[in-house]
Amino acid sequence: MTYKIYTLGCKVNEYESEVMASILENHGYIKDENPDVAIVNTCTVTNTADSKSRKLIRSIRKKFPKAIILVAGCMVQNKKDNLDIDADIIIGNQNKTEIINYLKDYKRDKIFDVKDMEKAPFENMSLDNFDLTRAYIKIQDGCDNYCAFCIIPYVRGHVRCKKKEDVINEAKALVKNGHKEVVLTGIHTGNYHDGNYSFADLLNDLVKIDGLKRLRISSVEITELNDNVLDVIKNSDVLVDHMHIPLQSGSNEILKLMNRKYDIDYFIKKIKKIREIRPNMSVTTDVIVGFPGESEKHFLETIDTIKKVGFTKIHVFPYSDRDGTVASRMKNKVPSNIKKMRVKKLIELSKELEIMNLRKNINRDILFIPEVYQDGYLIGHTGDYLLIKAKGDKKYLSKEVYAVTKEIDYPYLISEVSVK
Repeated sequence: MTYKIYTLGCKVNEYESEVMASILENHGYIKDENPDVAIVNTCTVTNTADSKSRKLIRSIRKKFPKAIILVAGCMVQNKKDNLDIDADIIIGNQNKTEIINYLKDYKRDKIFDVKDMEKAPFENMSLDNFDLTRAYIKIQDGCDNYCAFCIIPYVRGHVRCKKKEDVINEAKALVKNGHKEVVLTGIHTGNYHDGNYSFADLLNDLVKIDGLKRLRISSVEITELNDNVLDVIKNSDVLVDHMHIPLQSGSNEILKLMNRKYDIDYFIKKIKKIREIRPNMSVTTDVIVGFPGESEKHFLETIDTIKKVGFTKIHVFPYSDRDGTVASRMKNKVPSNIKKMRVKKLIELSKELEIMNLRKNINRDILFIPEVYQDGYLIGHTGDYLLIKAKGDKKYLSKEVYAVTKEIDYPYLISEVSVK
């Protein structure tokens, strides 16, 4: 039997798709572009994500009419009472590790088994190999923040975490199989805990693993960067010079409406503290544009905050109503044409900040890990997430390599491999 997995959305989904692929292959399935089983791991973070998921499912049914289509993930969980999709097996966000049993049970009668996430346990998953140079480990699931705009706590459930020994053993197995970099991921990654064992404790143990060159946090809330976490950042260069810290808005009034747990003064002071202990720390962020009630004044405050912080890249999202969230019931919705204009401005600002950051790194001897070899170039990232495109030999793929940076070809720093 052959299979193909289609993944939409976040790094957690990417990890879970890798787990499903590993399970299938351990049971004799073979990855193929003409699959007997097509799996769609969906996303629901915005209306656009829902539309992409539905469109993909329709196209797969048309392209592979005889395939068994299994649909899982956040869109299924969110829209379970009104799905209207042509799929054979529908399972939501729980029991992805039971994929083989669902396929065995399928006898032409459709299977619908979407669990209630309110009391869902942590579904233990692990990998000893990953289909990328950079390997992910999902250390937790769920969120209890209930930001006004976000549907994810409702479709992922409450916070629950992987056992510390399971995380450490998974990291060791990935390193043993050649992965130089591990990325910690979750729905609310920085809220990791195992009893009294904290996120900082986990970081401290992981950076001591022999052979692990880089440890990266996929995304972390500013409020979770406490003194214990900062101590690990200060004392270990295995933790990379890059952090992704969502801002969401640069206006205190909008942050309050969003039910975020900080104000701008707190955010800026914490970033300053991070850069005092790591002067080269690159900070990227998420910003939502056009949240209900966002005036031109609030938007200009956001631009001002972005410049004060000095982000190196901004992921920009137009606000999207999600039924069931607090924000969906708010008044003073921002017209779509204004949202589009503001998104465009922030994307332009992000590009300016990215190019400014690239420019600072020209004529440097820089360490990176090539992830792809293409047309005579090694392409990969530095620890601080610069995208390097270096002329060099394929033999350096997935190894730590120095490159001399020459010029900018956005979004790349064009370079040449420097053998030391």
